[in-house]
Amino acid sequence: MGVWSEVMAPGDGVAWVTGASAGIGRETALELCARGWRVAVTARKAEALEALAEEARTQGLAGAILPFAGDVTDQAGMAALVAAIEAEHGPLALCLLNAGVYIPMRAQEFDAGVVAKTFAVNVQGVANCLDPVLKSMIARRRGHVAITASVAGYRGLPRAAAYGATKAALIHMAEALAYDLIDLNVRISVVNPGFVETEATSVNDFKMPFVMKPDQAARRIVDGLEGPGFEIAFPRRFALILRTLGLLPNRAYLAVMRKLMGWGPDVS
Repeated sequence: MGVWSEVMAPGDGVAWVTGASAGIGRETALELCARGWRVAVTARKAEALEALAEEARTQGLAGAILPFAGDVTDQAGMAALVAAIEAEHGPLALCLLNAGVYIPMRAQEFDAGVVAKTFAVNVQGVANCLDPVLKSMIARRRGHVAITASVAGYRGLPRAAAYGATKAALIHMAEALAYDLIDLNVRISVVNPGFVETEATSVNDFKMPFVMKPDQAARRIVDGLEGPGFEIAFPRRFALILRTLGLLPNRAYLAVMRKLMGWGPDVS
């Protein structure tokens, strides 16, 4: 069985989900538990993780959620946290590096501080987790790590100057790592969701096409982790539309996206 099709199972070790206090991360942790995994969960708010563990207990999954509070922007802290998870609960077989922030920004509001904050969490935060996780998985020549990016990383989208740039960086990072990880028997996936109803997207003041609930997104993610392939993109129609639009020449692409936002098509 090739590395692209090898599926980690609960008997292979423990799962780890970052950004697990709310939204996609929280629901994915619960979905993994429902499918038999013990799941280490990380977020900055320890009380939110304890509440998640209690919810799992009420669902008959006592001990399935393992809270490990931490901040993904703390490089040394993430290395210590991964070591603690493995020392206490066994090898990390499956990781979903999901922690992220979304701060919409147009040119009129461009703020270098917002860009720095977004990259610190969305890109450097993932790198801080990848570092110890890959070291562990490569040493064992076994494991599966998935990175939550976004369809916003395909091409530039309105109001996503910072967010979309980080997601494009994550897609590129995952693709670049895949070249080596194939030979090291470690699987890497990239998760590219469309719009999901979360606290982060609640700031959007436009109609979000094909919007999904967090539990729906979680099922799509875990289904994808249990299947072959590199990219887990959903909703599939939305991802296909954006992929197709992305093939347009720059001027045509910008005109179409401006029109869809109601800003007018003129890019002359």
